Amino acid sequence: MSKNNSVAFDQYIADDIAKYAGVAMPVKAGFLNRVLVKKAPCTILHPNPDDEFSIPTVGPSYRIISEYEKKYIYNSNHSMNYFDGEDPIMVEKIRPDGYMILNGHHRWAAALKLGYAKIPVQVINVTHNQEIKDIINNSKHDKRVTLDLDEVVFYNPNNGQPEKDLPFPLNKLYKDKLRLGIPALFNMLNKDGYDIWVYSSKFYPKEYIRALFKKYHVHVTGIVTGTSKRKQTEEEKNEMQNLYASKYLFTLHIDNDAVLMIDNVRKDFQDFTIDEGVNWSKSVMDIIKEIDA
Repeated sequence: MSKNNSVAFDQYIADDIAKYAGVAMPVKAGFLNRVLVKKAPCTILHPNPDDEFSIPTVGPSYRIISEYEKKYIYNSNHSMNYFDGEDPIMVEKIRPDGYMILNGHHRWAAALKLGYAKIPVQVINVTHNQEIKDIINNSKHDKRVTLDLDEVVFYNPNNGQPEKDLPFPLNKLYKDKLRLGIPALFNMLNKDGYDIWVYSSKFYPKEYIRALFKKYHVHVTGIVTGTSKRKQTEEEKNEMQNLYASKYLFTLHIDNDAVLMIDNVRKDFQDFTIDEGVNWSKSVMDIIKEIDA
């Protein structure tokens, strides 16, 4: 494929999307698939029709593709790895064949246009709306908590101290650390009958997140990643909001600075400020005890 023929590439994208429209569906990738598949042929990766990359009026950006092409050519001339320095393309297994690109469309496009046969990938499973509905409908709880993985749950230099490192070799397998107090907070929430949902705008393998929590003796109800890439119609959004409202008396959204209580019965909300003078988790626990009193 000519690297300079943007018209031909636009048609390639359009043809691929048309071929799989109404046919493609996500399927769960098994353990061996996720572990053993580290590279995949560029031609069996399919652009996500819901991503801006695939919308003709928005993308793709040939400026960005060109920048990656230059980087790949440089890497090829100076090392054996054209993809050096790049994270794997996040993909999801689909039926009838291949993988749907979740993140990294422009990097994939550059490799495809330059004629590279394979590209590094990470096969992950993501939580889709139907799975979310099933989890909620099967839950025995009527209270829900939501937290952002990257901003609140995982440790970062802006949100205090981390939990104690996991022992070797687990600390090498799990690069992310939990924020100090998260295991104790989640343990209290589990005992008090809350469903715990964690969200991230990034794509993480949900098996990785669940296993990491398990190492800290933590249980969560649901893990939803890649929220920035999720496209929902107004009808789908309303359906999910109605499901939450009918299932839960209220939802607590825990942030770094406050706990927001959304009362589904009174159709009201209340904001509780987290006390900065004590441990973050202790202050959050005190607020929740006050709400539950």
